[in-house]
Amino acid sequence: MPNPAPILFADDSEDDEILFRRSVRIAGLGNPVIVVRDGDEAIAYLKGEGMYTDRQRHPIPKVLMLDLKMPRKSGFEVLQWVKQQPYLKDLLVVVLTSSEREEDIKNSSALGANSVLTKPCTADDLKHLAQEFPESWTGSA
Repeated sequence: MPNPAPILFADDSEDDEILFRRSVRIAGLGNPVIVVRDGDEAIAYLKGEGMYTDRQRHPIPKVLMLDLKMPRKSGFEVLQWVKQQPYLKDLLVVVLTSSEREEDIKNSSALGANSVLTKPCTADDLKHLAQEFPESWTGSA
């Protein structure tokens, strides 16, 4: 059986990271979680730039969990950049937001997010995503 695909978790909150890792574990998903703290770092990771050039150590993820409100570049800016990269066309992008503003949800969808979840996401949310998009959660990157 192939190794689970990595998840790139782009969020500046350590508390949200702890809750996310807990949800992954409770959901029974064995996907490794890679954490970046701002929009610029998320893009550098996805490009394989700077400290992320070694793709053995920093594989391209199949899932991007993307906070909307991050320093340096917002989640909206990262999402817009991701959708312009042909090599990331199969990347599952899940926007995480603490906002329940309809405008944020509409903008995320308009920019190409596959799903929008209100933070903190639960184990049930992740199980549902894994069922909805199974190819993004299994197999190697």
